[in-house]
Amino acid sequence: MDIKNILSRCDHTLLGQASTWEEIKAICDDGIKYNTASVCIPPSFVKRAKEYVGDNLAICTVIGFPNGYNTTAVKVFETEDAIKNGADEIDMVINVGDLRSNRLTAIREEISAIKKACGNKILKVIIETCLLTEEEKIIMCNIVTEAGADYIKTSTGFSTAGATREDVKLMREHVGKHVKVKAAGGIKDLTDAEDFINLGADRLGTSRVVKAVKGLKEDGTY
Repeated sequence: MDIKNILSRCDHTLLGQASTWEEIKAICDDGIKYNTASVCIPPSFVKRAKEYVGDNLAICTVIGFPNGYNTTAVKVFETEDAIKNGADEIDMVINVGDLRSNRLTAIREEISAIKKACGNKILKVIIETCLLTEEEKIIMCNIVTEAGADYIKTSTGFSTAGATREDVKLMREHVGKHVKVKAAGGIKDLTDAEDFINLGADRLGTSRVVKAVKGLKEDGTY
């Protein structure tokens, strides 16, 4: 698969607790240089990052991250604030406890409320697959579809595991036609990236693909 095609599907990500503005600027520079789909960064950096990149790069940020157990009102406020600050894409985390308690209407209504707050911006819904049964994953595919979100996303990368090939395949088979799939967490190299794309992932949340391409440039193979 063409490397440029892979890069164009990457949300180049930096969400570490100790991330600095200089580090955020550096991944923005990389995002522009390598034509990634976006950079995915903490909400506190969105305004500065958007002012820094202008229209040259999409800015993605996270809501209810990483645990998802904020109230819906808080998540909606976070979303509105992020959009006001210049976010182009929103990655929200569901309340896994609600799912395990069968509070499915609450989850659907929360996703719908956040999608409404997004307006015409992209909404991706993180379901944290490593904490779910196969049945719960399928349930979430249906809820995300019904709630009108743009993407279903495997993982935060901050729980017990990240994306698996099996989960991406399962999600691709069960979401509605309008819903895309994002794989995130543990995508370590270009081989992983290509595998996930071939299985149906439309986006990849990763910091390592750009690093891998930089390595190829250094040794003259790209």
